[in-house]
Amino acid sequence: MLNLSSDRLFQLKENFGEAFYLFDSDQFASNFKELKEAFSSIYPHFNIAYSYKTNYLPKIGKIVDFLGGYAEVVSDMELEIALHAGVSYDRIIWNGPIKNILILQSFLLNGGTVNIDSWDELQEILEIAQNNPTNVLNIGVRCNYDVGDGVISRFGFDVDGSDFNNAISLITSTPNLKLINLHCHFAKRDVKYWPTRAKGMIDVIEKIGYIPERVDIGGGLFGKMEDALKCQFSTPIPSYKEYAEAAASVFAEYFKDKAVQPELLIEPGSALVGDCLKYVCIIKTIKNIRGKVFATISGSQKNISMSGVNPPISIISAGQYPQQEYKDVDLVGYTCI
Repeated sequence: MLNLSSDRLFQLKENFGEAFYLFDSDQFASNFKELKEAFSSIYPHFNIAYSYKTNYLPKIGKIVDFLGGYAEVVSDMELEIALHAGVSYDRIIWNGPIKNILILQSFLLNGGTVNIDSWDELQEILEIAQNNPTNVLNIGVRCNYDVGDGVISRFGFDVDGSDFNNAISLITSTPNLKLINLHCHFAKRDVKYWPTRAKGMIDVIEKIGYIPERVDIGGGLFGKMEDALKCQFSTPIPSYKEYAEAAASVFAEYFKDKAVQPELLIEPGSALVGDCLKYVCIIKTIKNIRGKVFATISGSQKNISMSGVNPPISIISAGQYPQQEYKDVDLVGYTCI
């Protein structure tokens, strides 16, 4: 783990200023390997597509690529970052409801995989296919169905609707479109929904009578966290192994006697990187207003993207000022929000 001694932090402050992030690349790699092993031990044909939107540091993309994972992107910018990190087109999966048509065309022609989100997007891809008949385009379809979480997701095709049936028929009948992937995404992180999402994808496979190379059941996992953070959630925090037992076991059972076994993918983000980053800032002022103490820091809630929970905080003396003890202090950011 990162050495957060006061001397080391003071050194970093001198080099990088009063606020900065610390990334523990060894911890990230360890999380990646542990999560992959949890699923692979149950369903061996498994891999991870890291969710760039969670944190798109190029260093993270390089680690994922080195460890054999995929890059899962949802924007032009994330695609550019993945390519800049050295990820090859055939290791990038592009989700997202809106895609720039010119960049989309270049991406497909270079061997990337696009998960189609709507009928309109499929029409754009059909035009690209017709204009480039000698290129095979790797296509996935985003599938939307009820997993019992009380949420109607906005992503993908309703698998019980006519657009889904027509999309599958159109893709499979177009000579240079390859249905390489089926995909779903559900945001709720509770492990109890994972068997249903896995079973839902198998139902889709049976419905269309086709097993693609990859089946991607999306993200939405809790990661590792300290007990002080765990206790602020209304549900227990599952382990990697619990997620694997909930979902991978469904695939292992269904495909155990099948001649074709697709690669099972998940798209974790915070589940991998959540405990690998620390935000360091300094206390700029401390003041007492009508008996209430406020400590203003050189950072804000926006720098850590945590709303509704209090993340674990360590107070470390930088050694420059005499220490004092305060009670009932509000740590407030430099913004006026």
